[in-house]
Amino acid sequence: MNRVPNDAENALSSSVESCPSLRDVHSINPAQLMARIESYDVREKKGISDVRRTFCLFVTFDLLFVTLLWIIELNVKGGIETTLEKEVLHYDYSSSYFDIFLLAVFRFKVLILAYAMCRLRHWWAIAFTTAVTSAFLLAKVIISQLFSQGAFGYVLPIISFILAWIETWFLDFKVLPQEAEEENRFLIAQDASERAALLHPGVLSDGQFYSPPESVAGSDEDSEEKQDSEKPVV
Repeated sequence: MNRVPNDAENALSSSVESCPSLRDVHSINPAQLMARIESYDVREKKGISDVRRTFCLFVTFDLLFVTLLWIIELNVKGGIETTLEKEVLHYDYSSSYFDIFLLAVFRFKVLILAYAMCRLRHWWAIAFTTAVTSAFLLAKVIISQLFSQGAFGYVLPIISFILAWIETWFLDFKVLPQEAEEENRFLIAQDASERAALLHPGVLSDGQFYSPPESVAGSDEDSEEKQDSEKPVV
């Protein structure tokens, strides 16, 4: 005898459990979705994301920091003009730091061109610059006589090597994944907005409502009643 009430309770509980899913579906706010899509459109119009801008600033910092260290090294050796003429005009691979400065300029130009101007979304450009930097610095440390010139023989190659690999890490683990995630969110929000437009059709405007014209049959009946009322009573 208790089987029927139990079945009814089970059916009622299943219907109650299904209510949240329906509520979730109908709780989609098209205005919020459109606002989110517009925010993504604004980011696209800006042309560069915040994390990519930070990466470009770090690349600029790389160039400026290496340049500063090189200028300090020129000044320590006995004057900027004399040492600059010695390292640039009379360049010697085994003792000059000018090539490390040119290496920083090379990284700056390639990375800014690839990831700021061309907005590249691949790691091949920074992989190329990091490979060239690493190979050149390793060869220079092994072949040259930088270690016999004091602290800068250690500082400039190590700093350049570390900065190049930090740039690689930042692009590969921060810039590219975050931009891909934002693009996926944009596609999901766009898909959800299309579904919300189907679930929540827009309210009809006043121009879409109209009153039907008066029927001809109704007007005929009114005229007949008027004529009957005007007839004299015999």
